[in-house]
Order: sequence, then C-alpha cells, then structure tokens
Amino acid sequence: MDITARDLQYVTSLEEIWWGGTLVALTLAMHGFGMIWTMHATNVLKQRFARNQSFAMGMGVIILASWMIILVHLLEVMLWAGFFLGRGAMPNASLSYYFALMDYTTLGSNFNLPLRWRLLEGMIAIAGLMTFAWSTGVLLTLAQEFQDQQLKRLKERLGKHSSKSGSPPPHRPEDTEHAV
Repeated sequence: MDITARDLQYVTSLEEIWWGGTLVALTLAMHGFGMIWTMHATNVLKQRFARNQSFAMGMGVIILASWMIILVHLLEVMLWAGFFLGRGAMPNASLSYYFALMDYTTLGSNFNLPLRWRLLEGMIAIAGLMTFAWSTGVLLTLAQEFQDQQLKRLKERLGKHSSKSGSPPPHRPEDTEHAV
C-alpha cells in the first residue's frame, strides 16, 4: 500500500459524515419499504393460491421474492451512484453505478472516490452489509414457511398412504402402557 502526500492531506469533513449518514438512512428506508413490499406480494400470492400449495408454487414464491429483493438492492445502489455522479465524484453514470455496486457488496473496485468523499466508500459498505442481513432474514422467513408447508404436506401424504394400505401403523414403544 503506497501512501502518497495527497492521501495524507485527507481530513474527514462534517459534510462527508452528514451525507454518509443521510445516504445510509435513505438506503435503510428504501430497504424497509422494499422488504414490506416483498412480504406483502408473497403473502398475496400465497393466499391467492392457497388451494394449490404445490412444491412448484412454493418455489415460485421464493424465486419471485428473491427477484424483488435483488431489485430493491439495485435501486439502493442507484441512489448511491446518483449521489456520486451528482457530486462529480465519478465521471459517468456507468462507472458510478459499477463503483457503487462493487462497494455496496463489499467487493471493492480498482476505482476510488475523490478524497473529499473517501469516507463514503466505507459507509456504502456498511449500508450494504445491513441491508443484505435484512434481506437474508426475509428470505429465510419465506424459506422456512415453504419448508414447513412442504413437510406438513409430506406427513399428510404419508399418513394417507399408510391408512389406505390397511396395515396398522408401526409399533412405537411409547404407545405401550407399562403395567406396574
């Protein structure tokens, strides 16, 4: 890591902290609306197709939710990219979006912001980490509901299958009363 005299001149400004905090707050607000929108849309679909709770339908709901979550993240990156472009920190929209996406996902890039906005490189990563954790929670909730539903259907099928065969259910030791 080569530190130049220019890098040593960097001083964090209140403006930079204020804009970073504002952008993180806006990102979280967007994400909140997006996750509520995602949960609402998936609940509407699940209610609409309540009779057809097939594996394919359940996977379709999870895939749709995943696409919606990705869209929300891409819109949040657009907020940051727009800020970088509007402040002249990036030369064009394409590079600004690429840079914002790479830093939002914490991958980083070969590009850096000008010194006066350097702190925002870390703040966009903080926003990305928080929103990815939130998205993971939403997707995990939907996946758990799907798995629970599929296990319930499987148990019902197995129960119906054993009652149709005419054979008694398997003997379980806990079903036997012990005489004293």
